[in-house]
Amino acid sequence: MRLKVIALAAVLSAVAWFGGCSGSQSSNTSAASDTSKASEASVSAPSDESTVSEGTSEESSAEVSDESSAESTDVSEQSTGEAVDTAWFDDALFIGDSVTLKLSYYADTGAVGEADFLCAGSLGYNNCLWDIDREDNVHPVYEGVKYTIFDGAKMINPKKMFVMLGMNDIGLYGVDGAAEAMREVLDKLKESCPDTVIYIESVTPMLENMQLTDLNNTTIAQFNEKAKVIAEEKGCTWLDVASAMGDENGNLVYEYCGDPDAMGLHFSDTGCSVWVDYLKHHVQ
Repeated sequence: MRLKVIALAAVLSAVAWFGGCSGSQSSNTSAASDTSKASEASVSAPSDESTVSEGTSEESSAEVSDESSAESTDVSEQSTGEAVDTAWFDDALFIGDSVTLKLSYYADTGAVGEADFLCAGSLGYNNCLWDIDREDNVHPVYEGVKYTIFDGAKMINPKKMFVMLGMNDIGLYGVDGAAEAMREVLDKLKESCPDTVIYIESVTPMLENMQLTDLNNTTIAQFNEKAKVIAEEKGCTWLDVASAMGDENGNLVYEYCGDPDAMGLHFSDTGCSVWVDYLKHHVQ
């Protein structure tokens, strides 16, 4: 049975949100040029909560070594086939920010089997590279102790890994800065888990009326274009989750949003259901 370790008390308020994960601007935005811009640029669930679902794969990860080294496939462009069942995710690990944190709550319904989660509010490609001793780090927690996602992934040793990061990078570091950090993160993840099949999930859109100056659906789309190329270069599989969550104009569908009056980018249970359904139909 999965055990979620929730580091900060702020998570309790996030769980209480009906149908979604609430959001607030992150305090760890020293890279921004001014306080106003920094508060816009980083997104998270209340405070900087972190959570890890513990577990280890019981089967040898060697079975997937050939698959992980194979040429990347853009499954978003393939015809959807028969959906995998929930047990397919039993040996999977989800890495992400507060958007994935909401999925970890939804996963208590059994929607993704016994999948593990390594996610934290305000986590991004850049700050997940921070030293573990940095005072304002937002690394997730494992058995009451903070670890980097690289050490955490190595301990869990999943056969499949789903990574959705970038939302917290775009506003602070720009599209190019986010992409540059993504390259380094993927190299380190592959070093930590060389036999793991890695899926890169696109950053998902925001509500049309909640877009910010530097973080908006235009910059998100620009980052996703670069992220897809990087995923292919690194031998990872690209999953265009954004295509399932957006309307005809590329904005987050209102019914899929769990915080329409706050940040307009976290998901409701309905949104999580659509997300999981997309994954089930596109991972193979």
